[in-house]
Amino acid sequence: MKKILLIEDNDDIRTNTAEILELASYEVVVAENGKRGVELALEHLPDLVICDIMMPVLDGYGVLHALHRNDRLKNTPFIFLTAKTERADLRKGMELGADDYITKPFSGTELLNAVDSRLKKCELLQTGLQPGMEGVQQLMGISFGDHDLAGIVADRDINTYKKKQVIYMEGHHPNRLFYVLSGKVKTAKRNDDGKELVTALYGPDEFFGYLPLLQQTVYRETAEVLEDAEIAIIPSEDFHKLVNGNLAITRSFMGLLAQNIQDKEEQLLGMAYNSLRKKVAEALVMLQKKYRKDGGPVPIDLSRENLAGIAGTATESLIRTLSDFRSEKLLEIDHGRITILDEKRLANLLN
Repeated sequence: MKKILLIEDNDDIRTNTAEILELASYEVVVAENGKRGVELALEHLPDLVICDIMMPVLDGYGVLHALHRNDRLKNTPFIFLTAKTERADLRKGMELGADDYITKPFSGTELLNAVDSRLKKCELLQTGLQPGMEGVQQLMGISFGDHDLAGIVADRDINTYKKKQVIYMEGHHPNRLFYVLSGKVKTAKRNDDGKELVTALYGPDEFFGYLPLLQQTVYRETAEVLEDAEIAIIPSEDFHKLVNGNLAITRSFMGLLAQNIQDKEEQLLGMAYNSLRKKVAEALVMLQKKYRKDGGPVPIDLSRENLAGIAGTATESLIRTLSDFRSEKLLEIDHGRITILDEKRLANLLN
């Protein structure tokens, strides 16, 4: 049973909130002020803290500061209860490292959704994330959460981009994070001979453009739209709130990005040393895994130029290899769309 520490000076709110949490099978420890709350946190080591902001003796900001100074409590999920709706007050709490906030008055559903989301995030960080970019996207989702993600995207400018439109160029300075609402986006680099390497693909519910924000460097790739897309534009300060607000999240993010760098190095080595058939097979298997839904095959609908950029080969060579794979019944092609028929045999080419 998860243990929740509730710190609230209003007797009615404290009693009603504790009852809701107990009905949801949480163990609840209550404190009537911030000072007592810190004492009980040290005694009980709760799984999550819910804390009012405006309280006598020690306010919610002071409680959060005290908990963050303790090694056993600094990564404990922390949710503010606040009757103050001014954006500055809410932002102050989040900048101090709070994971979420609930504005009074709130419903039982709002309370339980916030608690459940934060506890799931904590569990996922403890059990581990998927490697590479899948883990980065997973981390972004759980860190913002469904509630936060809806809020962070809803109030942003949403830009509409046409196919082949450039979103940002290699060498430009970043000041925003991008979130794909619909469509597809690729990031790519070109060598001195003009040959393109597609470094990543992004679809709905995925973020991109975060690595240069984290490194505080210029873009090292160009982002271009593969099919008409709607993209939410998120200021860089909200991204930094994510990575700076929680040490556990920051460490996880660093590990995932390190894995991403290793994956790109392996991609470059594969382009240099793999056979043509192996390059094309690797690109097809990767795309199938990325876009697979419900375990079934998903048609790969990319131009031959983009597919060649992912595989790191010439377009003409790619087309010949796809024709060979079709003859071998590894895939079928219908109006340019590729459907893999035998993923296991195709994957065996990589060994």
